[in-house]
Amino acid sequence: MQTDRQGLSLNTANASAAQFFIDALDDFNRYAGDPISKVDAAIEAAPDFAMAHLFKAHMYATATEPGATREAASILNHVSTLSLDEREASHAAAATHVVAGDWTKAALQLDRHSMDWPHDMVAVQTGHLIDFFRANARDLRDRISRVLPQWPQDMHGRSFLLGMHAFGLEESGDYEAAEASGREAIAQDPADAWAHHAVAHVMEMQGRAEDGIGWMIAREPHWADEGNFFQVHNWWHRALFHLDLEQNAEALKLYDDHVRGEPSSIAVDLVDAAALLWRFDLQRIDTGARWAEVADAWKAHADGALYPFNDLHAAMAYLGADRMTDVEELLADYRSNATDVSEVGRWWLAYGAPLIEGFVAFKKGDYASAVELLHPARYIANAYGGSHAQRDVIDWTLMEAALRGNMQSTAEALANERLTQKPLSPVNRSFITRAQSIG
Repeated sequence: MQTDRQGLSLNTANASAAQFFIDALDDFNRYAGDPISKVDAAIEAAPDFAMAHLFKAHMYATATEPGATREAASILNHVSTLSLDEREASHAAAATHVVAGDWTKAALQLDRHSMDWPHDMVAVQTGHLIDFFRANARDLRDRISRVLPQWPQDMHGRSFLLGMHAFGLEESGDYEAAEASGREAIAQDPADAWAHHAVAHVMEMQGRAEDGIGWMIAREPHWADEGNFFQVHNWWHRALFHLDLEQNAEALKLYDDHVRGEPSSIAVDLVDAAALLWRFDLQRIDTGARWAEVADAWKAHADGALYPFNDLHAAMAYLGADRMTDVEELLADYRSNATDVSEVGRWWLAYGAPLIEGFVAFKKGDYASAVELLHPARYIANAYGGSHAQRDVIDWTLMEAALRGNMQSTAEALANERLTQKPLSPVNRSFITRAQSIG
């Protein structure tokens, strides 16, 4: 019987298939290399290797792209013809929930799964990604808290759990513990891009922009190589630090050289591109023709059905490129697809549409409507969509709407809210100065 590096059985795998699977999982842990091609090699070596098919289904299902989701559904259809043991059947159930748009059902399935198989790294990391995409800070932290004590110090992959725990602790507001866990993970594996990004998140949330830039520069060789498919997001983090210090030229250069230096068509990279360009626009930084390229790339992914957080960023790109027709088509797709049957449908109804409509109002200069829509809709933490740092683009837009709409009391209150979290931020200090000058 073949096993993985944590000792779990790899049913129907031969030695060659098992090694390909193990190598693919190491790539997945580091967000580097080419885990898909290695899983494909494992399947070629052992066509009935269920865990290889399931691992591939998880990777496609959590890509938040329509084409990848269809591929995941096709894989799961094939998996249904294979003989599955209890652990494999549990994986299949979780992936099926994601494909159906029921992310929390998938997360709960993997919660229970990891209680029974705490050393199943595919389940732990997939669950962690699902927690991120549904913005559930508590499970980002607690999923790892439940299994970490059961991993011996010398078990392969334990350092990756520390990196995941760091991110969960950060999203839960425990910044000191998060930074310690992230640094411990990196000490054990310097190539852990997720742990590096977790520490960057701590510095972002604490307003430590100078520390953040130093952190990114010092560790750049570990996260910025071509084989690291998390590098765009880490370049995005560095650009945010420069923006917070009002070093706008540096931030724009990072966008041109790295965030879109080699334009990616991957949805998670497009989220970073759109969010950064929108921040530039809020700062009245001339972005030239950059919006058009990003808007074109979003057309393959924004469908008003799969994942509302992505569609919000597609709408930003369409608005930035002055493509109101594309925005209206996206909203029309939402109105056709959104129901309360699936969790994603409920996300659309409660948050997705109001957020896009609020951004549309802002773009049109209807600042009162933008404030009315964005203020309640911004509370998507623990509902769906990204990290605290990513969601700040919503609050920043709300802040600008109140300022540009000359709503003094609202603007001053929102500026105070931001200053409480990051009192040394030059951008936040400018907000309170602008708010107090309204009259």
